[in-house]
Amino acid sequence: MCVLWFFETKSVITTQRRFRTTYKKDPPSDNSIRRWLTRFQETGRNLHRKGAGRPSTSQENVDRIQETFTRCPRKSTRQAAVQLHMQHTTIWNVLHNRLNLNAYKVQIVQALHPNDKPRRFQFAEQILTRIEDDENYLRKWFFSDESTFHVSEKVNKHNCRIWSSENPHDLSRNGKR
Repeated sequence: MCVLWFFETKSVITTQRRFRTTYKKDPPSDNSIRRWLTRFQETGRNLHRKGAGRPSTSQENVDRIQETFTRCPRKSTRQAAVQLHMQHTTIWNVLHNRLNLNAYKVQIVQALHPNDKPRRFQFAEQILTRIEDDENYLRKWFFSDESTFHVSEKVNKHNCRIWSSENPHDLSRNGKR
């Protein structure tokens, strides 16, 4: 639009005033308007030429990243970067912007105490007995694989993320819980 206004008025100042009045924001600089005019005179259009900027990530690489995080959603972007020979920021951008995934932090929701071990063992024996009596017994249960346990009883939740399109900790999701 600025180029047309400049052709009408033959004045950069008038073009800038019209831009400010029309769009209610600061106008382009004198140099920008002159550069646009030169580009229009040389090419007959005011579109940008293909820049030498950073190339976008190929669909093949997007597919590789998606496959990697489908297999292992807890993989860090740095681990994936080493494995796929890419920048970790590229992997993060693809996950977040192209695949619409977010990194969810592992949350500790229940603590285990030393006196829980015998009760857990007794519970496991009861379940095995009930499964022997009724083979459809486990279909009445809802199991969640959203907990992370370590032999050392520690969970490093500060650098552990789960890449997912939905928050795995959202209890209201689709009424599943």
